[in-house]
Amino acid sequence: MRRHRVMPQHAMVAGALTLTLLAAGCSVSTLNRSESLNPSAFTETGSDVARTFEEATLVLPGGPGLPPVVGPRDDDAVSRRLSEIEDERPLPTVMYLHGCTGLDNLEPLRELARSGFAVIAPNSFARRFRPLQCRPSRRTGGDNVFVYDFRLTEISYAVHRLAEAQWVDHERLFLFGVSEGGVAVALYRGDEFRARVIAQWTCHGNPFIRGLAAPVDEPILAVVRDNDPWYTPVQQHNQRGDCGAFFNGRPGSQSLVLHDGQSHDVLDDALVRTRILEFLRSALRSPEAPDGRLLGPGQNAAALGAD
Repeated sequence: MRRHRVMPQHAMVAGALTLTLLAAGCSVSTLNRSESLNPSAFTETGSDVARTFEEATLVLPGGPGLPPVVGPRDDDAVSRRLSEIEDERPLPTVMYLHGCTGLDNLEPLRELARSGFAVIAPNSFARRFRPLQCRPSRRTGGDNVFVYDFRLTEISYAVHRLAEAQWVDHERLFLFGVSEGGVAVALYRGDEFRARVIAQWTCHGNPFIRGLAAPVDEPILAVVRDNDPWYTPVQQHNQRGDCGAFFNGRPGSQSLVLHDGQSHDVLDDALVRTRILEFLRSALRSPEAPDGRLLGPGQNAAALGAD
């Protein structure tokens, strides 16, 4: 008796994709092999990296006299506010990368929204497989070091998805990360961002996390405590220092080293949050506004260049 071979699911998907392309008038001979075999068009929505964007938290400026709107992308209030922004004018947007334990304190993001910035914070822990690379109880990092590559992919994927977002002012897109997220901000090579903020990271350490990969003309604000308990020689080898050591004359960049306390968190300091806001506002100089006006507190992007 003849046995019937069962076609693997991936082969069935690839076959369906090929038939679709043929129906559209494409010859298989003209297709790159990866285009005919890769079924990614059918699987992107459920992929781990897509989940980090789909389950992102958004923090948006409210309407006049209203507080920021906060929630996931599919929240009704968030969806309504995004539609309103699209009808008004795209907003300067901050992509925020949380630390190794996830997104917790939203107040710094609310402050950005109250000053006219939209904020999107991809959720790295939306991945089905996403182990910790840090041990909070020991204040150490470096476990599962491939997670650093996860975070870089999350940035590039979010940039890819935001490219079609009409509420984003793509000329005023910023990257902001803390701790593990700060490592990703330091090492991301793309040039889509107007400026970057690196908080709670030193840019020192092992070769796979050391230094800066941002374009040399992109301004950076780096903030860290000199007594950060995560970066003592006892906790981590050769991670003391600050990102300013890698600026090499980078224009418009600032390295802010705090000499008070021994906390890892720098965003709990109101003066630090003010410095971050001032830095981002300074990067909002509009080439369309001859007088180089900046956003003022409480203004949104529509105020820039207005009479």
